[in-house]
Amino acid sequence: QVQLVESGGGLVHPGGSLRLSCAASGSIGGIYSMSWYRQAPGKQRELVADIVPGRSANYVDSVKGRFTISRDNTKNMVYLQMNSLKPEDTAVYYCSALIRASLVTSASTYWGQGTQVTVSS
Repeated sequence: QVQLVESGGGLVHPGGSLRLSCAASGSIGGIYSMSWYRQAPGKQRELVADIVPGRSANYVDSVKGRFTISRDNTKNMVYLQMNSLKPEDTAVYYCSALIRASLVTSASTYWGQGTQVTVSS
């Protein structure tokens, strides 16, 4: 069984910073893409950033230049450094990863439980 657990959310003033972390654990044969999504109240879940080995990270236009996604393959972790936060960044942030549980199984997408980020003065 694969689990993704996020941490690092909270309340921050506009212009502030937060760093989200996501740890993958369990039966992991290989991790391909790792992503951060967010969902604000009344809105659809949107892809914020993703990172695939050997390719440049991808960001939604609204966070380019402010957010940075990174991963530590030795620890099966992905991070999202969020700077210059704005009230419109307020949302539940979800970690997602495409993971193969073993060498003989196909890859599946797994999700974390989400962490709340609130940007408010």
